[in-house]
Amino acid sequence: MSNPDTRSAAPARTGVRTLRHELPVTLGVIAAAGALIAVFSGDSFTLNILATAFLFAGLATAWNIIGGLGGQFSLGHSVFFAIGAFTVANIYLKLQISPWLAIVPAAVFSALLGALISWPVFRLRGPFFAIATMAMTEVLLSLSLYFDTFTGGSRGISIPFRLGVQNMIFRDRMSYALLMLGFLAICLLVMAAVTRSRLGYALQAVRDNEDAALAAGIDVLRTKLTGMAISAALTGVGGVLYMMYVRVADPPTLFSLFDIGVKIALIALIGGIGTVYGPLLGALLIVPLENYLRAELGGSVPGANLIVLGVVLMLTALFLRHGVMGALRAGALRLFGARA
Repeated sequence: MSNPDTRSAAPARTGVRTLRHELPVTLGVIAAAGALIAVFSGDSFTLNILATAFLFAGLATAWNIIGGLGGQFSLGHSVFFAIGAFTVANIYLKLQISPWLAIVPAAVFSALLGALISWPVFRLRGPFFAIATMAMTEVLLSLSLYFDTFTGGSRGISIPFRLGVQNMIFRDRMSYALLMLGFLAICLLVMAAVTRSRLGYALQAVRDNEDAALAAGIDVLRTKLTGMAISAALTGVGGVLYMMYVRVADPPTLFSLFDIGVKIALIALIGGIGTVYGPLLGALLIVPLENYLRAELGGSVPGANLIVLGVVLMLTALFLRHGVMGALRAGALRLFGARA
């Protein structure tokens, strides 16, 4: 009869070995993304799009930890995004502390809030959970308009332009693109580590069959809360970077259901939910397309860019059920399988 300690340690050792093999791939993907910045180093417009794409790729990767691995389809991640943005704004403006140091409390506050508000919501499943996260977003948006000491109310918060690395304020777009790439790199590494960890296997078990996971001895609520806390913390860091990038924001913008909450979920879905690199692929497809459609169609036919995006999303849901990454994997398997 095998030793239980040996059996329990086997998945951890397997996960470590797999992660070691995946780490060079992750670093290669990050290097390829960095090469895009080098190619367009003299084009401020394209660098702005790349910075936005990398930011949303990181946010979608963070969402993918709980939404893809854990199967908890949250539409309320804009709450954690807003918490990160408002936290860094208050710490920087009122306490005169560098935004780099404000990243830590922003991540901690976002993680704590994520666990706190998710504890009752996680008792719901499927569409009821998604609807509850949407309602949570609207409730906190309404409350944020009254807590103007922290959020600035309807006026929002504006950060003065004080150029300097210590203030996370740069003159050129390339610096912001590199900053967002660094955020993306952290999110990809965390996602890869979580996927191959004991927590990742528990999240996937909960996603596949919550009742079976519970019967197998997995603490379902604790697993989901831990996944949400990690996801919320990374999303809060993204909010910090966004705030220092645009330097002005108000509650309706930061708590936006479509522009933040739904958008990062759809990027993960289109790229490939539950995969490590799917959200990056989805962001590199959706963010440039969104900017192009807004420039070409937004001025002539109001809302036309959103209609086209909606059509793209429906076609993806119908014909690419596992996202673009899933389609690429299936094509590679057919190609190399036929050659073999």
